[in-house]
Amino acid sequence: MRLFETRPGDDGLPGPERALAVLALVTGTLMAVVDTTMINLALPTIAADLNVSASRAVWITNLFQVVCAAFLLVFAGISELITRRRLYLFGLATFVAAALGAALSRNLETLLVFRAFQGLGAAATLSIGPSLYRAIFPSRLLGSALGLSALVVAGGYAAGPTLSGVILSFADWPWLFALNVPLGLCSLWLAKRALPREEPRKGSFDVAGALLSIVMLASFFIAMDAVSHAAPLWQSGGWVLLAVLACAGFIARQRRAPYPLLPLSVFAELRFTLAVSASGLAFIGQGLTFVALSFFYQEQMGFSPLETAWLFTPWPLAIMFVGPVAGRLADRINPSILSSAGLGLLIIGLIALALVDESTGVAGSLWRTALCGIGFGLFQPPNNREMMGSLPPERSSNVSGVMSTTRTVGQSFGVALVGAALALGWPVQVTLWLGAATTLLALVASVARMPLARRALHARRASSAGQ
Repeated sequence: MRLFETRPGDDGLPGPERALAVLALVTGTLMAVVDTTMINLALPTIAADLNVSASRAVWITNLFQVVCAAFLLVFAGISELITRRRLYLFGLATFVAAALGAALSRNLETLLVFRAFQGLGAAATLSIGPSLYRAIFPSRLLGSALGLSALVVAGGYAAGPTLSGVILSFADWPWLFALNVPLGLCSLWLAKRALPREEPRKGSFDVAGALLSIVMLASFFIAMDAVSHAAPLWQSGGWVLLAVLACAGFIARQRRAPYPLLPLSVFAELRFTLAVSASGLAFIGQGLTFVALSFFYQEQMGFSPLETAWLFTPWPLAIMFVGPVAGRLADRINPSILSSAGLGLLIIGLIALALVDESTGVAGSLWRTALCGIGFGLFQPPNNREMMGSLPPERSSNVSGVMSTTRTVGQSFGVALVGAALALGWPVQVTLWLGAATTLLALVASVARMPLARRALHARRASSAGQ
């Protein structure tokens, strides 16, 4: 298989060692992604069994997401001091132990504690996942490797709701958490054996920057959740203000810290900055669409939650098929051309979804959702390659943290936009037009970096020819 072939001059791990290392990343990523989607579908069942209200049960998901989002940049910075391998092992061990605790929980309070620790473990693994792909694979295969990553994530999103429905049809909800234990132990064994070893960075850790980062991201996420649930203006506004103040403090700290958590110099590379912008705007569109269609399918078209999950399936399935191909092509041609084409298809798909009404039917909804998935699958791996490949390898951990944070912030902002629009009494379809608008801005950013990406591709080819 091409991904595991060794050629003279290759950086990264030798071919046979790549396979075990990738298997460790795949199982760890699947565990985190599938867990999230499974628990979302199971919230009503958990609420009924624990005898709590739906509004309290939602925090089983919210707390996981808040903790995970808050620690992404922090763990990316810590990985430089303790190495990515050790951080990944810590994240897996924490996630597995917390999953076992969640499975044994018999009240909401205990379950929430373990969900917070699961979020901590997920943050540790997800914050450095993309950078580990760069450490494992040679530069010539970076796009293909990130395409594989997109396939795994999309597969997890596609399988999660179905797996949750199957398990809940013959077992109690604790088994949703217990399922992570054997899978996690297998991933932990593989990671300990196969992930590349590296020397830690010398120097101090930016504690002040880490604390400001946690406050900034946690308060932003809570603010977006408050907006999406139409909370009072003083409440959501207060969290937004705290996020802005923490962000200002974080930026000021990064400018003067001897070892900054996130060196702001990375944004001086225009290819990287434009790719990050395109990613964030595209994830706003995706996060917005998923929530908007959930309301539309269930409230206006009368589908059940499980039927709604099936209607979403073409999106991740399309990414599973298109993502690896797009990643492989991104190693050979200008990645920004692929990304821009994907965003164009995504815009067309979102506009088509915005025009859906009660008379459209299931088939009409499915092809529109599939078109969005094809567009996103064509966009994401090449764009991720641009983010990861536009900076030197020693910045891989920083890039990985930014990638994960951008995805999380974009999706949560998209969800908040839907909540705000519904609170104002706007039709659900209007929010889909908003998604198309943010994706159009992503397309502008993607097109703007085409000349830069073309020059980088020519330089990479010249370097390869010189070897």
